[in-house]
Amino acid sequence: MLLAAIVAVAMAACGSSDDNGSTTGDAGGDLVVSAASSLTDAFPVYARSLDGTVRFQFAGSDELAAQIRQGVKPDVFAAASPRFPDQLHTEGLVGRPVVFATNRLVLAVPQDSDIRSLADLEKPGTTIAIGSAEVPIGSYMRDVLDRLGPAQAQAILANVRSEEPDVKGIVGKLAQGAVDAGFVYATDVEAADAHLRGIALPARLQPQVAYEAAVVTDAPHPQAARRFVAGLLRGDAQTALKEAGFGAPQTAVKG
Repeated sequence: MLLAAIVAVAMAACGSSDDNGSTTGDAGGDLVVSAASSLTDAFPVYARSLDGTVRFQFAGSDELAAQIRQGVKPDVFAAASPRFPDQLHTEGLVGRPVVFATNRLVLAVPQDSDIRSLADLEKPGTTIAIGSAEVPIGSYMRDVLDRLGPAQAQAILANVRSEEPDVKGIVGKLAQGAVDAGFVYATDVEAADAHLRGIALPARLQPQVAYEAAVVTDAPHPQAARRFVAGLLRGDAQTALKEAGFGAPQTAVKG
């Protein structure tokens, strides 16, 4: 499957030297970051504060993890769920992951929609887009359904018309008017420039949405990759993430 988006943010020569100017351990070329598609807005903003060129590959976290298992070697892997970085770490394919942000799952609808709550999704004729079961946005949505009564969950699933490979696919269906509602992250509604309205889920249904990043084993630019991941926890990265609507990593509890 092709990557959903490839974005290059140019500076000077990212990752070619360590903090003391040494080039030991880092090959030439751009630092490559494979990241969940929901990070499309925040990560390039963070990268502009760095020295060098960062090339981003945005797609579903499951797809990016599968590519790493197949031998693709980005420098950094950032996912919208701890599941994939933790699995890859166990397999020796990435270093120890760190939680760098949190998010919230919301029900997204067009601004002029009559839908006001999850109960409205049960009505016959309502059309819904969700993420596939393998991608984090789809997994989180299924966590919500598991916490509903079986009758309500089945009624909602009966109205699902599209299962997308990443959250941008769900936003696209909503933007095209192909569906009436979709489960996305709060940051996706914020990035939609008032075209979408987010409906908050009851607290008892809200899953814990945590983002993790890790340096890929045998990355071409290990020193720059480590700096990129460490930088996610402070300063310009946290400012960019906050402005995009993400929550602080301290609100997430691993395990």
